[in-house]
Amino acid sequence: MPVLYHKPPPPSDDKRWKIVETRMRRLGDRPPALIEALHAAQEAFGYLDTDALNYVGDTLGVPHSRVYGVATFYSFFTLKPSGEHTCVVCTGTACYINGAKDILAGLDRALHVKPKETTADGKISVLTARCLGACSLAPAVIVDGDVKGKVNVGDLVAQLEAM
Repeated sequence: MPVLYHKPPPPSDDKRWKIVETRMRRLGDRPPALIEALHAAQEAFGYLDTDALNYVGDTLGVPHSRVYGVATFYSFFTLKPSGEHTCVVCTGTACYINGAKDILAGLDRALHVKPKETTADGKISVLTARCLGACSLAPAVIVDGDVKGKVNVGDLVAQLEAM
């Protein structure tokens, strides 16, 4: 006799859960759908909180520890909401040699924010990338999708503080 499976209810009445549920259902509500389901949840909500991780795991029959492990292993998943603005600092070889470390230190001094963190006021998230493909512009950053080259830490801090 088959075992009846009861799907857990979504963590809230938020309509965005329908998008996540639809994606999981299309993929068979089975463990191999984990990464796609996490992508759907992050696309819908902007990040993956504990409720989202647990709901996806419970729905797909994946242990919470494995869901958390996958979400923290892959760099494209984030467990915290991002700020209103995003600053991505390139830490590739050319940028690192030309001052990426100084840029990160300057952002920490001025805005009190380290990589993978958001300022206390929720305005700016700082991320790093291994290479932006803009080596001739080293050091390079991306601010809200706009690539900036030959970055001076003082000018960057002033721009971010003005946002």
